[in-house]
Amino acid sequence: MKQLHRRTFLRGMGAAIALPFLDAMVPAFGASSAAEPPMRLMFVYAPTGVIPQYWYPEKTGKDFTLPRTLAPFEKFRKDITLVSNLAHHNALALGDGGGDHARAASTYLTGVHIKKTEGADLRAGISVDQIAARKFEGKTRFASLELTCEDSRQAGACDSYSCAYQNIAWRSESQPLPPEINPRQVFERLFGDLDLSADPAARARQQAYRKSILDLTLQDTKRLELNLGPTDKRKLDEYLTALREVEVRIDQAGKDTPLPAGMGKPAGIPTTYAEHAQLLFSLVTLAFQADLTRVATFMMAREGGVRTYPEIGVPEAHHSCSHHRGDPVLIEKVAKVSDHHALQFAGFLEKLKSSREGSGTLLDHSVVTYGAALGDPNVHDHIHLPTMIAGSANGRIETGRHLRVPDNTPMTNLHLALLDLVGVPTDKLGDSTGKLNFLTGLTV
Repeated sequence: MKQLHRRTFLRGMGAAIALPFLDAMVPAFGASSAAEPPMRLMFVYAPTGVIPQYWYPEKTGKDFTLPRTLAPFEKFRKDITLVSNLAHHNALALGDGGGDHARAASTYLTGVHIKKTEGADLRAGISVDQIAARKFEGKTRFASLELTCEDSRQAGACDSYSCAYQNIAWRSESQPLPPEINPRQVFERLFGDLDLSADPAARARQQAYRKSILDLTLQDTKRLELNLGPTDKRKLDEYLTALREVEVRIDQAGKDTPLPAGMGKPAGIPTTYAEHAQLLFSLVTLAFQADLTRVATFMMAREGGVRTYPEIGVPEAHHSCSHHRGDPVLIEKVAKVSDHHALQFAGFLEKLKSSREGSGTLLDHSVVTYGAALGDPNVHDHIHLPTMIAGSANGRIETGRHLRVPDNTPMTNLHLALLDLVGVPTDKLGDSTGKLNFLTGLTV
């Protein structure tokens, strides 16, 4: 059987579909390291904090009970690591007054106290994801993906800061990377050749002419299958089936659910939050499978945002509910939103774990952090930050544990440890004081 190059693409009329990791890509003879799939690094941000009693387990080690918000992860408890007591000192006001939401978002992956401004004179810092993206640049088609389920302005004032500070990914101290909200745009960026700058009518004509990306590459697919063994044929079929399903779901997005009179929605954005989140998570899964990128960030919603969730009984804005002042009705609504976000992330872990790769799964070869830079939403603190790590980095993390680190351990100490795990050793990030040791919970 002919060996395939890792960067093999299926091509047709400009479309280019990268392939998942196949056995045919492994040399019959050679170094064992050639067979090891790449590590992926992802940060998923759950805004506005959590209700503490519904997130933090009482016991540490492996004998812990998952509280309410973490209940969807029971089936993944052997694949996750919970870390308590992390903090972001630089997200505090430090004399700058209000703006905890803006500081939380922009500090989360940088560890930097941002400059108080509503103008263009931004000052934050390079984020941990972009440190990894620079290292992997040239090895993948895209250095990184930035996604979100709630759009936000990039200019003007938000939470007494520039709206640009609502981003968690920063290429440099003055250059944020705004996330993409539209699954169609992400799909075309990854797999298509549409002119995304064209007006909607022009894009519709392009789509009608082009039909399906998979239809275009059908001839190339059949030719490739002649050189694949049974296992690789199954892997390829599963991958292309998933790709087709995502393409169909994007085409159907918003068509089945009528919108209120006068309300428009860009093509490709579903009307329900769950479908929107799952589409974006499916696209990340496909991108990781095909090694189109190894780095991603995902904001479940905007920090301090106004998104409502009527489908789960929360017609009010999430942010307004978070100022609950002990009101049990509002506490329950905040908890429902946190539960809903966690459920979508659990669905993503299911996708990663069900995707076989090499001798393990896509989840085994990933490090995915789920958390926030706000702890208790009612007091807007930046300590006891909710943090979960999914994946073992190919066995480098002893998973299935709750690790309680010393109070006020900088979140950036964890981020440096994660960079080490994916092969991007870095000495300093923001306010880091060292690297977190996953075995002891201490900083070294």
